[in-house]
Amino acid sequence: MTYTKLALVLAALVFLTGVTVGISYVDLGFFNVPVALGIACFKVCLVLLFFMHLKYEGKMIKVSFISTVCFLAIMISFTFWDVAFR
Repeated sequence: MTYTKLALVLAALVFLTGVTVGISYVDLGFFNVPVALGIACFKVCLVLLFFMHLKYEGKMIKVSFISTVCFLAIMISFTFWDVAFR
């Protein structure tokens, strides 16, 4: 991994942070939160792939990470489901 690639990823993260701040001033109605979360998820993916070197790891590490994220999504959805149907 070269410093140029890391600098480009860092520039993309700074740009996306600016986009997030800019979007917060625009009234999108219901879509404010989903758009902000979408940008945040994309930024998390960039950090995981490049700065934490997940892109260059073996298959077992990737499967372990994806299964952890899926388990977390299931637990969060159970929480939302419980709150919604009380």
